Amino acid sequence: MSLVLLLGAGTGVGMLMLISGLIPARPALSDALANLHRPRAAQMEASGSGLLVGLVGRPIARSDAGKQLVRKIAPDLRATAQSADALIARQSLCALAGLLWAPATAALMMAGGVSVSFVLPVWISLVFASAGALIPLFALKVAAAERRRAFRHALGCFLDLVAVRLAGGAGIESALELSAASGRGWTFSELRQALSEARLMGEPPWGGLDRLGSQLQINELRELAASVALAGDEGARVRGSIAAKARSIRMRGLADAESVAQAASGRMSLPIVLLMVGFVIFLGYPAVNQVLTGL
Repeated sequence: MSLVLLLGAGTGVGMLMLISGLIPARPALSDALANLHRPRAAQMEASGSGLLVGLVGRPIARSDAGKQLVRKIAPDLRATAQSADALIARQSLCALAGLLWAPATAALMMAGGVSVSFVLPVWISLVFASAGALIPLFALKVAAAERRRAFRHALGCFLDLVAVRLAGGAGIESALELSAASGRGWTFSELRQALSEARLMGEPPWGGLDRLGSQLQINELRELAASVALAGDEGARVRGSIAAKARSIRMRGLADAESVAQAASGRMSLPIVLLMVGFVIFLGYPAVNQVLTGL
């Protein structure tokens, strides 16, 4: 009996430690604000530090299979400022937890005197390990989609600022740089860095915007760079193209918000339907039971 209690306590403590590792504590406000002003390379390096990352994530990420995986998810990693080593380390941890959960449960049941077949824990371990390896990838996709949505929202504000400065007589390069310097946050920081890299490489500013759009997989930014490149240095054409792109981004944002609201409304109706089904079963079961027992 004492052995069963010790095994149960150890399993509970292990599960609590695993959950606390998968759901880290919220960082302090001072650290979060300081992280906003750090270079992107420093942020990626900071997110990829740790014992598990160094022992598991980095060697797997440097392998051939790891390089292929990183190549496929590189835009999502770039959008969320995460390192491939940390992601692969989380995948390995979740897969290991899923792999060991069923054998640990079966061992506890066998220690308590319950007979368990060997085949069922093996299949459950394989299923849980596969699901555990996919959970971090799914979370990465969701976080990257949210970051791209926020980027498009801020991009519309950036284009409005550029159009106002162009209407005031500023050139296209100065309008882009001054507008990028006027805002704060991740989007404006990325825009400033892209424009600075283009200036240092001797490229036009829309070349840096196109490269940033390719890295983040934001088609609106690439379309903006292409339209500005076609318009050239003519102020009226550039201003009209930028204003049209800002309107299209706002309309797409409104459409996305409306679709999200409709999806939320559809999800809200599901609990009501389940409640009504349970209510009908509660009312109808005595009558059905009376008819069946009467026969």
